[in-house]
Amino acid sequence: MTSCIPVIPSADLEKSLRFWVDGLGLSVDREMRYEGKLVGCMVHNEHIYCWLNKREGTPIKQEDYEGIRLYWAPVNIHQTRERLKRLGYDVSEIAERDYGQTEFFVTDDDGHSHCFGVATEA
Repeated sequence: MTSCIPVIPSADLEKSLRFWVDGLGLSVDREMRYEGKLVGCMVHNEHIYCWLNKREGTPIKQEDYEGIRLYWAPVNIHQTRERLKRLGYDVSEIAERDYGQTEFFVTDDDGHSHCFGVATEA
């Protein structure tokens, strides 16, 4: 295997792009539309690729829906956290964990949990 591209379900792709593009700084391409509405697209940079796909069923997140959880390794954890915070996301405090990672968490508009972590500096 040479790569894996996560397929991430979204209730509203246009709204989701605020997190993926404005929040994480990824680019969008390969947009797929159905009856004028965005139903799929690739978000990426030079290192990572994710496919966002319209979630089937109700657009309202069900109570027990866990979706996916992504663990990100940002270049600058503080800048990433501040950018997401400025966009209005409820980001956790940055915490140093006993397993050697410094992390914070945020939930995107579709209810997906994202953890951003870097190795704790000694």
